[in-house]
Amino acid sequence: MKNFCIITNSDKNANYDIAHHIVDFFDENGCTCVIMDNRLSQSAGIRHFTDVSKIPKDVECAIVLGGDGTMIQAAIDLVHSKLPILGVNTGNLGFLTEVERQDIDTALARLINDDYTIENRIMLKEISYFKQPYSKSSCYALNDIVVSKRGSGRLITVKVFLNDELADIYRADGLIISTPTGSTGYNLSAGGPVMVPHLRAMVVTPICPHSLNKRSLVVDAGDRITLEIGQTKDIGEDLAMVTADGRIVGELSTGDKLVLEVPHAVTKLIKLSDIGFYERMREKLNGD
Repeated sequence: MKNFCIITNSDKNANYDIAHHIVDFFDENGCTCVIMDNRLSQSAGIRHFTDVSKIPKDVECAIVLGGDGTMIQAAIDLVHSKLPILGVNTGNLGFLTEVERQDIDTALARLINDDYTIENRIMLKEISYFKQPYSKSSCYALNDIVVSKRGSGRLITVKVFLNDELADIYRADGLIISTPTGSTGYNLSAGGPVMVPHLRAMVVTPICPHSLNKRSLVVDAGDRITLEIGQTKDIGEDLAMVTADGRIVGELSTGDKLVLEVPHAVTKLIKLSDIGFYERMREKLNGD
């Protein structure tokens, strides 16, 4: 690789200094690197922070400075670019990031020498609620899409259909639809299973279900999931909100349907270390 771009929250001074160090390193080694503007924009109601159209055509890799939140946002912004992403952890947990700041120079040298592997991570895409005429924008998520109650404190009823067949009905605070990447996040906190990153599957996990026998449901990535908001009580509609990777993206009420699928587009994460998934999980989640 010889041509790179950097995506970061430029408002943070530490990230600004690291970004310019990376630019200088590449310049000294005969490579090019541009720092992308970090500005909020909206497209069909979906937030973006990087204008992908301004990334030079010859760029071969995006280097993302930040924590998991910055990585997730970059993955959504770059979903149609096919650019591989290298995450440099300047945040706290950094479960998705590959490089710690003290190892930056070694990592950059390996990129230049093509000494890396690429890991494909599936994403989620909502194909009904956010679909608008003449718009290519859609709601993507790398971790999860969540339907949760809003308004009053009562439960909501959510019917789950797999390929148009009713799979289950949940009365709960909400439902989490997670990718393997997101399975170590909200899904895990809600009692859902951990899935290895390369698995082509999704998991449906209820949030505080009313019935104790309601558990997570793991489904194939080729399945289409339809969530229909039901009505828990005779009087008043069930009210829900939709979040994608922690971003509030819409509201639903009784009778509304949300259709989710795994798109062909994937997030390409650059891997440099020999640390396996389970060792990283123990290190990040258990402190071992």
